[in-house]
Amino acid sequence: MSYRVNPQRGFGGFGTQGEGGPLARDLIVLLAVLFVTFSLQFFEPTRRLVGLFSLDLRVLHGFLWQLVTYPFVATASSGPWFLLELLILYWFGRTVFGRLGRRRFWRLVLLAAVGASVSAVAVEWLSLAMAPTWQHATFIAILGQRMIMTIVVSAFATLFGDATILVFFVLPVRARWFLWLEVIFVFVFYFLPYKDLAGMVGTCVAVFLVYSSLTPGGPKWVLRRWRRQLEERVLRARLDRMRRKRRFDVIDGHRDDEFVN
Repeated sequence: MSYRVNPQRGFGGFGTQGEGGPLARDLIVLLAVLFVTFSLQFFEPTRRLVGLFSLDLRVLHGFLWQLVTYPFVATASSGPWFLLELLILYWFGRTVFGRLGRRRFWRLVLLAAVGASVSAVAVEWLSLAMAPTWQHATFIAILGQRMIMTIVVSAFATLFGDATILVFFVLPVRARWFLWLEVIFVFVFYFLPYKDLAGMVGTCVAVFLVYSSLTPGGPKWVLRRWRRQLEERVLRARLDRMRRKRRFDVIDGHRDDEFVN
């Protein structure tokens, strides 16, 4: 998938903020690490070494460092699309990095990545305990560059929600809608065909953590606002239902000549 920000919105080429300096170094190092770990998986001796740092079921048996290291180990299942994923990651990442700065950027990446992995592992542990014979994939929706892309795109959608992104360079979409599009994408391409429930939950958690962390007031304020919105919608639905019922009520009336002044 290709993305381009509408230049009329002030984000032409994702490069209007934070050019050069630490921006280039941090993102280039990140892309280089992903490229190297991607390449090493095509050789038998190094594939096992790289696999120690990716997220798999061994995390349930003590490989706890995988909860932190997994987003920096690229997944080789993307095939030739991997280079396009790196390009998209750089497009979104340079603008997000320019707005947040180095410290906030990496803090956000680690927070969302660890939160996603912990929740995904918890879901996988529960699914194995409740349905040990259930055939499904494990964590494929959040491995490597997929999790980094989820975090960076969610951050862009939160910080620049009014920007217009041209999907495939043709279809204009408001940036804020990518918060939902990411979840829908994972649901369609990973949960439905592969039954990757853990990866689906991990993606949702990562999107929520990014959105709430970059929203004034933090997660508690976001949850309170969602609760108020839900309560308002429930109340509005009840009032509408009461109005519809009143339309069918029969009210006894009186003729005018029955009243005596």
